[in-house]
Amino acid sequence: MITSPHNQKLKTVRKLRERRRERERLGMFVAEGEDLLSAADAAGWEPVERFASAGSGLPGIEVDAVALRSVSELASGTRTLAVYRERWLDAAALADFSGVCIYLHGLGDPANVGAVLRSGAAFGAGCVALGSGSADPFGPKAVRASMGAVFSVALVRADPASLPGVKLALDAHAPRPLAAVAAEVRGAAAVSLIVGAERDGLGADLLARADHTARIPIATESLNAAAAAAIALYELSKVGNS
Repeated sequence: MITSPHNQKLKTVRKLRERRRERERLGMFVAEGEDLLSAADAAGWEPVERFASAGSGLPGIEVDAVALRSVSELASGTRTLAVYRERWLDAAALADFSGVCIYLHGLGDPANVGAVLRSGAAFGAGCVALGSGSADPFGPKAVRASMGAVFSVALVRADPASLPGVKLALDAHAPRPLAAVAAEVRGAAAVSLIVGAERDGLGADLLARADHTARIPIATESLNAAAAAAIALYELSKVGNS
């Protein structure tokens, strides 16, 4: 049983939780909590290491509760956490992709990235592509916000030029509403939904690459990027199932 918070394995967990550079260097990340680990199990992900609070009866290396709390991001601590290897889809696979791919540009809030993953899983998106300036989807806040979707939705690092199929960009200033544009992409083998950050949106160059732009009619000036992506995914899934 691990009793010290200075144990080398726990030091590695702490570094992975706190530092994106360490996650990228090792190609690993941390998930904590029974629900997330159950989602990983259901999706067939094997942990590199799995830890459990001593006496909890959960699988994994037993760790003293105080020592385990020292590496937890949750305010109340956790009963279990695990380290997994990151999985990235090869960008070349996008050439043969079918379905909906969500492209995130400049989405720096990890909670938003995780929420998009969750919506992607809910509406059957095949992948989430991370572009310039986007937060790490394997960071602890993104993993937690994904509610386990990080284990079921494919992730890929991509640039706009490699996006598959019909490209639909969300733009608050687009002349046409989303529902009308979504109807026009009915039957497309692949659709790339392009979403930018709430404050900065999408630049002129990226909008020019899109086959279609669309706005979501709202009564306020802006909409959270993750919420906008969820609405667009709903519209696309509704069209696809009609």
